[in-house]
Amino acid sequence: MTAFRIARRWFMAGRRIEMQELAAELGVNRATLFRWVGSRDELLAEILWSLAERTLALAVENAPGSGGERISAIIGSFVALLDEAEYFREFLRREPERALRILTTHASTVQARLVAAVETLLREEITRTQLRAPLPPHDLAYLIVRIVESFLYSDIITGEQHDAAKAALAVTALLGRDAPAAGAPG
Repeated sequence: MTAFRIARRWFMAGRRIEMQELAAELGVNRATLFRWVGSRDELLAEILWSLAERTLALAVENAPGSGGERISAIIGSFVALLDEAEYFREFLRREPERALRILTTHASTVQARLVAAVETLLREEITRTQLRAPLPPHDLAYLIVRIVESFLYSDIITGEQHDAAKAALAVTALLGRDAPAAGAPG
């Protein structure tokens, strides 16, 4: 859809998405735009997920290792790539409360989609390498996503300097480097 593509292009350029401006760009009224894309928060959530999904795919594609080591590498790369994306950091600086609401709560679908994607990765590693998960896959995926959020957004949440590199370290501490299945030689 054209509205989404334009809004995403604006977002990646560091531009604030204003629904009135987007409607004018498209030559429609705001009511039509809202029917097409939903609220501003819903549009931002779709943009953020489209970028996160692409970033996660890149992290998965380039991840070495297997088992817990692979999951840690994926998470570390994903967080680093997000942290390095100037459009993402600009959004966090410009609209911190909105960003946290869209990215970290049930108010949008971003967190749920990321949990589902991480759960899929965990299930693949459990099957492929017999990774021993310390929790059921869904719960573990949720915990990993919360770890990501804690370190990626700590400057907004607590006022402390954020340190994206610690997310991979925390996931490694949780999963271990070579966490074999119970009873498997290790």
